[in-house]
Parts: sequence; C-alpha cells; structure tokens
Amino acid sequence: MASRPRIVLDTNVFISGVLAFNSIPGLTVQSAMRAGTLLVSDATFFELSEVLQRRKFARLASDESVKSFRGNYQRVTQMVQVVSHISACRDPRDDKFLELAVDGHADMIVSGDEDLLSLDPFQGIRILSPQAFLMNFAAPPEDRDRT
Repeated sequence: MASRPRIVLDTNVFISGVLAFNSIPGLTVQSAMRAGTLLVSDATFFELSEVLQRRKFARLASDESVKSFRGNYQRVTQMVQVVSHISACRDPRDDKFLELAVDGHADMIVSGDEDLLSLDPFQGIRILSPQAFLMNFAAPPEDRDRT
C-alpha cells in the first residue's frame, strides 16, 4: 500500500467516533481521514443519514448540525458506484460494506461488528477492528502533534 489506503468505515464506527472524539472509534475516524481515502456508497450514506435521524440523536445534535455533518461527510469521502451484489455476511445488512469495499478497491474495512470481522480477509480486503486499525495505521503520538 504505497499510496493512501482506501478505507471503508462501518457506520457504527463512524457514528461512535463522531460522538466520542477521543474514544477508540473517534481516534480511528481521525486517523483514517488523515491516512487514507474514505469510501462511501449510496447505501452506506443512506444508512448513516438514517441513523443520524433517529430520535436518540436529536438530543445530541440539532437538525442543522446533522445536515452540516452530512455535507462535510460527503466532502471528505469518495463516492463509489456499487454494481456488485454480495451475499456473504451472516447479517445481510452488512453486505453493503463488502460490496463497497470490492467495487471501491478498498484496502480495508474497519468495523466493530463480529459479523464482518469474522470474514477477514474478504477477497483480499482486510477487515479490522478499530483497535487493530489504530495499532497498525495510526501515527505515533509525537507525529500526531505535528499534523
């Protein structure tokens, strides 16, 4: 991976990271944004938007901030046109991440979901937990301070 790694972030990792900036998912999102290219598809963006509209998030963020977040998210990600249909995951709702990774030529998927993690590697694509991602791809603390 000489160039920037192409990364698919599971929706739960992304949401957890945004809500808890200094948590392991938060550090994962920050590191992934610095180190790689984040991939998104219509299906994964739709899921993210749907999750952000849930009532429990209304207490944490206004409609205006959610709208702003979605716009910023689209600017920092690369949209991938998904044409593959994959049925490989125990939870069929997670197949969209596999499809995105395959069609987006991803180097890795980062997820805390055991249904996805159990498939590592999938068609040559690593599937890592946030902790494993940080251990392998995060910059050392002294380097983070310089960026």
